Amino acid sequence: MLHPFLADSPFRSFWMAGFECTDQQNAFGHRVDFLTLTGHLQLLDTDYQLIQQQGMSTAREGIRWSQVERTPYHYDWSTVQTLLDAGQRHGVQQVWDLCHFGYPDDLTPLHPMFARRFAALCRAFVDFYRGQRPDDVLIVTPINEVSFMSWLGGDVRGTSPYCVGQGWEVKRGLMRAYIEGVAALREADPSIRILTTEPLINIVPRLGAPRHERDRARDFDIHQFQSVDMLAGYLCPELGGRPEYLDLLGFNYYYDNQWQLDPHHKLPWANEGRDPRFKPLHKLLDRAYRRYGRPVVLTETSHPGEHRPQWLQMITRESVAALRAGVPLLGVCLYPIIDRPDWDHLTPWHRAGLWDADPHHSEPGLTRLLHQPSAEALRQAQRKVAAALAPRRKQEVALL
Repeated sequence: MLHPFLADSPFRSFWMAGFECTDQQNAFGHRVDFLTLTGHLQLLDTDYQLIQQQGMSTAREGIRWSQVERTPYHYDWSTVQTLLDAGQRHGVQQVWDLCHFGYPDDLTPLHPMFARRFAALCRAFVDFYRGQRPDDVLIVTPINEVSFMSWLGGDVRGTSPYCVGQGWEVKRGLMRAYIEGVAALREADPSIRILTTEPLINIVPRLGAPRHERDRARDFDIHQFQSVDMLAGYLCPELGGRPEYLDLLGFNYYYDNQWQLDPHHKLPWANEGRDPRFKPLHKLLDRAYRRYGRPVVLTETSHPGEHRPQWLQMITRESVAALRAGVPLLGVCLYPIIDRPDWDHLTPWHRAGLWDADPHHSEPGLTRLLHQPSAEALRQAQRKVAAALAPRRKQEVALL
């Protein structure tokens, strides 16, 4: 029988498109704006037509906090309005990131006013959105990838606040804001759906490692759940987390999300060597689902370069396996759907999207070159997932 979570999915399509929207300060202290660098803002109508031609009617978008709130507590929603209008024109459901890596110039997660400012932003966004869309299903990710940003900005100086050895404090600062933001969102509109988006990883010790190394790797591995545990109030309850704040569990999974801790090296995602430490994606999804008991979404996944179709084929197999194992997987978001440059150097394009940029064009972000092998892999993926879901739907109808 179809899992009730699947029957009540708030998403319009299982396969979703994710548009890169980071507005962070990069490793060199320069503000980036990928909504314009990728050409998505300039080509909104084209992009929404393209994804619908490929069977996707749900998209992840971001408001770019640093651009919306240039002056404390004063909000400019003009660009968000442009995005909203395009979604309405084309019938594309938009899932909103309120903070996708970037903060206003005068804030960092360690600032004493960070959480208060973020909660105020959340309230303002609900007022803005519901003022024109009172009845839509509104799905919000308050802060994207807290675990990753805590490491990038708190431990390796890759972004604001450019710290070393402060990852835990940055994580606490981000989660304090996240929790206060969820409280503000729910107070303003109890119907809002909250979608977490955290990395899904597997950290292992070296083969034959002594017990202390195995214990250390296990500790590092379980830390991937700290942010969601904080949101639920299981960890650091003084931050105000509650079990009812857990709603839709989004997880981001890439080719380098499994690695050996010491010495560090990646576990190849295809696992040609049959490394017993490698865990198939469906088992990682099942582990996360069993930990929290909430429906799951693969909120980001992609692979750069020529192996994109093989990656998508693997994602399809693992999605079907997860569904057959009883995991309420509500969807898969291809992220980025449009090619993007590197955050720090801005010139190399990753070639990880369903559409590539033309590197020879004077403005690569304004070009869209469909990667045909990936498009064919997506068509096959859509058929296979639909086939996996169809028998469950028929059983549910028969039981009514």
